[in-house]
Amino acid sequence: MADSRILVAVPQHPRAEGAGAEQLRKIRDAVEADGFEVRWAVSAEDAEAVLRTEAGLAAAVVAWDLPGEGAQRRGDGPGAALAPADGTPGGAAVLRRIGRRFRDLPVFLVMADEGVRELPLWVSETVVGYVWPLEDTPGFIAGRITSAARAYREDVLPPFFRALRRFDDAHEYSWHTPAHSGGVAFLKSPAGRAFHDYFGERLLRSDLSISVEELGSLFEHTGPIGEAERNAARVFGADLTYFVLHGDSTCNRLVGHFSVTRDELALVDRNCHKSVLHGLVVSGARPVYLVPTRNGYGLAGPLPPAELAAESIAARIAGHPLAEGAATREPQYAVFTNSTYDGLSYAAVPTARALAASTPRVHFDEAWFAYARFHPLYRGRYGMSVDADAFPGPDRPTVFATQSTHKLLAALSQSAMVHVRPAPRAPVEHDRFNEALMMHGTTSPLYPMIASLDVATAMMDGPQGEWLVDEAVTEAIRFRQEMVRLRRRVESAGDRPPWFFGVWQPEEVTDPATGERLPFDEAPPELLRTEQSCWLLEPGAAWHGFPGLTEGHCMLDPVKVTLTCPGITATGEMAEEGIPARVLTAYLATRNIVVEKTDSYTTLILFSMGITKGKWGTLLDALMDFKALYDADAPLARVLPEAVAAHPRRYSGLTLRELCRQMHEQLRSARLVELLDTAFQQLPEPVHPPQHCYQRLVRGGTERVRIADAAHRVAAAMVTVTPPGIPVLMPGESTGTPDGPLLRYLTALETFDRHFPGFRSETHGVTIDEESGDYEIECLRAH
Repeated sequence: MADSRILVAVPQHPRAEGAGAEQLRKIRDAVEADGFEVRWAVSAEDAEAVLRTEAGLAAAVVAWDLPGEGAQRRGDGPGAALAPADGTPGGAAVLRRIGRRFRDLPVFLVMADEGVRELPLWVSETVVGYVWPLEDTPGFIAGRITSAARAYREDVLPPFFRALRRFDDAHEYSWHTPAHSGGVAFLKSPAGRAFHDYFGERLLRSDLSISVEELGSLFEHTGPIGEAERNAARVFGADLTYFVLHGDSTCNRLVGHFSVTRDELALVDRNCHKSVLHGLVVSGARPVYLVPTRNGYGLAGPLPPAELAAESIAARIAGHPLAEGAATREPQYAVFTNSTYDGLSYAAVPTARALAASTPRVHFDEAWFAYARFHPLYRGRYGMSVDADAFPGPDRPTVFATQSTHKLLAALSQSAMVHVRPAPRAPVEHDRFNEALMMHGTTSPLYPMIASLDVATAMMDGPQGEWLVDEAVTEAIRFRQEMVRLRRRVESAGDRPPWFFGVWQPEEVTDPATGERLPFDEAPPELLRTEQSCWLLEPGAAWHGFPGLTEGHCMLDPVKVTLTCPGITATGEMAEEGIPARVLTAYLATRNIVVEKTDSYTTLILFSMGITKGKWGTLLDALMDFKALYDADAPLARVLPEAVAAHPRRYSGLTLRELCRQMHEQLRSARLVELLDTAFQQLPEPVHPPQHCYQRLVRGGTERVRIADAAHRVAAAMVTVTPPGIPVLMPGESTGTPDGPLLRYLTALETFDRHFPGFRSETHGVTIDEESGDYEIECLRAH
């Protein structure tokens, strides 16, 4: 089994001579005879390599006198011993590494002549026992080790996954749904047999009905499922946690549905996911949108502090058309995105405090931020950090955090959680919240998804959670620094045109211990991975380009890396030449590198827990190859052969540089980035609540209208342009005048897409007429 390995870290080589070495070999043989695999290490360096790569260890046997870093081999041959470089026991370093990597891993300390009393006091808190190899029989010592390993292997499993494995091991017949009966039905058809062979019997045997009482109920929150949710609440720092099997989208809908009712006001971050709108449609709430700041790249920033202030919100409500028919002019709910798609997170307590002056319920949509609690770099930046200690008193709001667990933690797709920290001001009673959950949930849950949420929780519990997140943070920092160094290397070489890709990040950071300003690429990685101030968006700093920020309000997440292309700056200054990011990402796709998001001159990549140096090194190599092709003005047929083959009349004979020139000139002359910014900052006039528009939509009260004819109409569906993935038009809003910001932007976008087939934006809510190619949007029928 993968979790049946035991680390043996001792100075003796497995083939070394002597009584002590012989006894250790006999212990190893007895351990292996008991069904475990031994990973042998002869130095602290070897042992730490095993600890980095073997997550499935069940126990460790470590010698206190293990040679440390820089140990030298005495003599020649495989049996030669290692001598410590400086006399420091390598065992101490290995024990500390185990403590940082594992939670409660049983560790046995191998002693030579030393007495226990000579050891530091912290050692006794780390180990479960001591081994003097020559004082007990090998079988007895091996039995102690394997017994502890078996107990750990059982205890390390979280509640639901443990119960599911026990049920699977029972080999019971299935007399309930699903009808495939543990996969047997698939075996009766050629296609079904192929399906069974591909996914395997274990997955299908674990696809069970809610009739399996011993596994508990997802809606009743009983048995192992309820225990797993309570365990998740502990690990994620919530009072209540609920497992949701349809992604963060469903989490957002059910929280919105629970928090606000028909004709009540909701404060909604305009930089929201479409599921937030769906929650408004279901609940019948009336949205009052809060407008985030934006920069020259077209990236959406945070809601600035001035936008969150009670007086600002009151002014918005006072002049808001939908507030006239509201049940009350006091908002009942506020929802905002934390962190944003591009990795911008808020100071949680000040933000909750600001919104609490206007509403009793605050919802952090943390779809991309489930890992924040588990690394000190993100302290105070996530919803569940808003507790009674951080925000005491009667004004504290009830806080919800919805997380798409599968996005950046290790869970199956669609696996998500809702975390709740109720406050007396807006109580959340479990039974009543559960009614909303049951409306949006399923009575046929996929048990492997529940198990994956349970395991994702267990992976983040204790020191291993920080270790896993820290690895992603560290690799992201290494990549970021290497990108800056690459620019300098190219410039110093002087044998080629300058490097033109960048990374959206500060150019300098301050070491708080010394006050010294350091170039980003020269800052110690330890400083960047531990000091939050290195990632804060300083007010007025040109590198981020966001106006209206205050000190400490917003932080850039290092694991969300935005690559910048030449053509525009963060403050919106356009250059004569540029390389639109769509061309770059199309090339990266030919190298099997799929990015997360592409804007006009930026592209987003994620450094998740699955990142490796080889993975980001491959990306770096692809960027260098693109630059070489651009510098050589390579034929487009060589760089993007599929685009040329699909649209030969448009792209045949073009070079890579010429395509970039044409596309940049189109973006520049149409002022597309500027138009987008204006469309986002000057919100359309609201006319009807979203629910009204949906009712008209399903009853034939809407029609599709060409962009060219859409002036002064009321939208019936959301229009969201990707990039950047933020709604430009919400249901119930007026499209405005022909020369207004919205229609000017959509017209410019339609023109761009016509000019560059194969590079069009992904625009939700826009359909394309098959005959004319005209862009159309859904509008309410005119009476």
